[in-house]
Amino acid sequence: MSHRVTVSSSSTDYRHASVLLEGAVDTLVHDADGVYLDGTFGRGGHSRAILTRLGLKGRLLAIDRDPQALMEARHIEDQRFSIFADTFSHLGDIARAQGVHGELSGILLDVGVSSPQLDDPERGFSFLRDGPLDMRMDPESGESAAQWLSHASEADITWIFKSYGEERFAKRMARAIVERRRETPISRTGELAELLKAAHPAWEKGKHPATRAFQALRIHVNRELEELDEALEAALEALAPGGHLVVISFHSLEDRRVKRFIRHHVRGDTHLPRGMPVRDDQLARRLEALGKARRPGRDEVEDNPRARSAVMRAARKIN
Repeated sequence: MSHRVTVSSSSTDYRHASVLLEGAVDTLVHDADGVYLDGTFGRGGHSRAILTRLGLKGRLLAIDRDPQALMEARHIEDQRFSIFADTFSHLGDIARAQGVHGELSGILLDVGVSSPQLDDPERGFSFLRDGPLDMRMDPESGESAAQWLSHASEADITWIFKSYGEERFAKRMARAIVERRRETPISRTGELAELLKAAHPAWEKGKHPATRAFQALRIHVNRELEELDEALEAALEALAPGGHLVVISFHSLEDRRVKRFIRHHVRGDTHLPRGMPVRDDQLARRLEALGKARRPGRDEVEDNPRARSAVMRAARKIN
């Protein structure tokens, strides 16, 4: 269940480079007095930028499930801002509770893991620094990666690595995990990284052999793709007609979902009988695309190498 977090004090130490910051906020904010929702507060870069564009009557709701992100939100002292502890798939419930469902001027979803999460070894997201094998965005909810790996079947681990990591050697890696855990539990990121490295027969230049498997585990542990699908559907209903949806994704699995969702609602009902004369308004189109997909420029990638895979897509709700 979501709950509002009271914010106080002030800070300008963001400790995180928000990707496609100006482009996202330019596209999102089209009414300075509107109500907006930042579905992934992170370290607040986008939220802070949105607040600078809002008038006195404007309002910003933000959501995050990461306790560290919620602590960062306490540094924002602004009566127009509210933060809620929840997943962005519940954004519709939060909008209803705040009396703005169907009235939001814009929704921003910056999908994926943040740099502070990756850089903190205690969170267990990265194989670059040894730490507990956790990977949960909310450490108080659900199973950690270590807990799941302790009982998951070889077939399930293989499927996760192949489906969410697009890992060619998923079966070999899964088998190595199952064999190792018979001897000792796998509880550290460094231990898992070395195990996967040894099981991987074809290393890619410049990429650690555990990269795809770690991504897959993180996506599974946090239900990231299911959360994204649910958030997109909820966003469409929570937006006001004319409201803007802006989504930033960081890998192809996410971006394909966003692209497919927008394209479906731009085309409208495509299941009508072939040859039937149909007026344009009968297609029940609900979105119009706001330009083409946008990617970071060379300067932004040089300043923040993690931005290189980011893709931003945006659409306007028609009805």
